[in-house]
Amino acid sequence: MFAVLLAVGLLTIMIAWGKVQPLLAFVVAAMAAALMLGMPLAKIPGVIEKGIGDLLGSLVVVICLGAVFGKLIADTGAARRIAISLIDTLGPNRMPVAMTVTGFVVGLPLYYNVGFVLMIPLIFSLVYQSGRPAVALGMPLLAGLSIAHGFLPPHPSPTALVAAVHADLGKTLLYGLVVAIPTLIIAGPVFAMTLRKIQAQPAAIFRGEPKPVHELPSAFASFFTALLPVLLLGASTLVTLLRPELAQPLAFLSSPLVVMLVSYVVAIFLLGIGRGQTLPQVMGSAQEALREIAPILLIIAGAGGLKQVLTESGISAQLGTQLASLPVPPLLLAWAVATLIRVCLGSATVAGVTAAGVVGPLVQVSGVNPNLMVLAVGAGSLMFSHVNDSAFWMFKEYFGLSLRDTFRSWTMMETLVGIFGIIFVLLLSLFV
Repeated sequence: MFAVLLAVGLLTIMIAWGKVQPLLAFVVAAMAAALMLGMPLAKIPGVIEKGIGDLLGSLVVVICLGAVFGKLIADTGAARRIAISLIDTLGPNRMPVAMTVTGFVVGLPLYYNVGFVLMIPLIFSLVYQSGRPAVALGMPLLAGLSIAHGFLPPHPSPTALVAAVHADLGKTLLYGLVVAIPTLIIAGPVFAMTLRKIQAQPAAIFRGEPKPVHELPSAFASFFTALLPVLLLGASTLVTLLRPELAQPLAFLSSPLVVMLVSYVVAIFLLGIGRGQTLPQVMGSAQEALREIAPILLIIAGAGGLKQVLTESGISAQLGTQLASLPVPPLLLAWAVATLIRVCLGSATVAGVTAAGVVGPLVQVSGVNPNLMVLAVGAGSLMFSHVNDSAFWMFKEYFGLSLRDTFRSWTMMETLVGIFGIIFVLLLSLFV
């Protein structure tokens, strides 16, 4: 136990203080853990390499397909069309509701940073048109982006957690929607009502020049394409739950790899080639997305190396037994571990995949539902974003806020997401 704490502490110091690249930090921490746990020197490199390969092997294609799919949704203007359609349909009086739904729907295919930069010009243009306070108007949308990023596959951290604790991707997605929606209502439009007096001073450079509306895809094509992975995964999971005998015949079609590949091919034709783009133009978007996702894949790879050291040394099983003996529900314990790592390291992705290696054995020892374990860790990984989180500074600078107002708005929103997220996970655990 002491060796694990030292290894995680070393990882925290290297990333948070030394600004060491996360992959390198994970490898060094894994080697340090292996040495402290008495693993033979000749065996250590092979164990780390095996952990990296095993975790990436099951995830790399799914995560990369998710990246190129989301990038295509952004570059073709489908995300902006979704926002405009919702705002026009719901009307100005229900704009907070429209922003909430926009953030969540756009957040399903888009990674957080991409969705943030893409939606900021829309938020500010609506601020200037409506005269509403920028922070109160934008917070529901950003809450939707953040919740999708932390809770729902195919985003990197939830997807990596599914593999690490042997959960089911489809069930995790369905349970995640059950948890995410009430959490979003509280942390989004309800909390935003308390932010109306915060005055933002966004720089003109952040307003952006959005693509003309007539150049955007249709509302049907935009919504259908963005939601297609959720629809396919959700439908196959529901069918297998209602008709277990169909699980084997549907195994191929319900595979996350096949679901994401089919969704991407549909997006290419509906949003790209079907609207006059050539295949090389569409593939240019894919190349840029793969460059953006590479750092996240490296973080997941490093976490896999550390996890394998803990597993093969036998400390994972011991740790699982010790944690399970604590007078704390396993889901709450996993949330607390992820919260601690999040506060120390800042990155939600790093917090999620690091916590998986520490609390993963709890699933086997305690028998807790692995799908709910993914959500509990996801809730903890979003807790208390502060000055060591890049998203904190993006929000502050784009909206032109003081540190005090950033803590009052952004940090509080993320904390509400984490707290109510675990509350709804625990409530859901009473029924599944």
